[in-house]
Amino acid sequence: MTEDQRQVTVNGLTFDVRIGGPDQGPWVLLLHGFPVNGTCYDAVLPRLHESGLRTLVLNQRGYSPGARPPAVEDYHLSHLVSDVIGVLDELKVGYAILVGHDWGGIVAWHLAGKYPDRFTGLVVASTGHPSAMRDALAASDQRERSSYILDFVADGAEEKLLADDGAKLRAAGVTADELAPLREPGALTAALNWYRANFVGDIKGTMACPPVEIPTTLLWSDADPALGREQAQGSGRYAYSDFRFCELAGVDHWIPQNAPAALASEIALRSTVF
Repeated sequence: MTEDQRQVTVNGLTFDVRIGGPDQGPWVLLLHGFPVNGTCYDAVLPRLHESGLRTLVLNQRGYSPGARPPAVEDYHLSHLVSDVIGVLDELKVGYAILVGHDWGGIVAWHLAGKYPDRFTGLVVASTGHPSAMRDALAASDQRERSSYILDFVADGAEEKLLADDGAKLRAAGVTADELAPLREPGALTAALNWYRANFVGDIKGTMACPPVEIPTTLLWSDADPALGREQAQGSGRYAYSDFRFCELAGVDHWIPQNAPAALASEIALRSTVF
């Protein structure tokens, strides 16, 4: 069993990648969300390795210092999806189990919908299929839950989020260790550009995602203030293969950090061939 950190260059951008687990184990690709990098999966990885799985954790565009382009449009969802396929190609990973949380979940839904031949299963924490999110925005309290996005796309959001030693982010559950990388020059701007590039203008067109035709699991936590039940449970309407909805009681938004055993268990279940 080996553990190593690598840098992978795709389209002129250099991504930080962490690989671990049994050398011949099935691949699991893990995508983080906002505003944390791949370290959010630190408590999940040992459990996956014990299950015989080989993990690939990618610090995505804006979170890898070598992949931090300056323009807002550089963070369009199409680029975020293309990055992942490019990294898999460079590493010669033909297919993998796909895992995503928060924004990483949005990218994962698009990857699964558009490149079904590259993934054997999908496990998403918190974030529902984009079409289920659209439905929830129209018929539940999801629009109110999502109102924070207006603050994230506004000018000066960086200063407000980092003020008072990052008080707003820490109040939302971001730890001091997770906050530290966001203090690097341009890091928080890059992370916020995910919102600015995709939640302004033609949001419907940008987020449009095909139904998913690979086996899928959605974990949702009932203490998540930002993402409601409707967008999570409703994702089953857009998952045409086996779909499992897993509700975590008393867990907040940060499922990888605060419910790592449950997440690892669901990933391991998706890795099993029946």
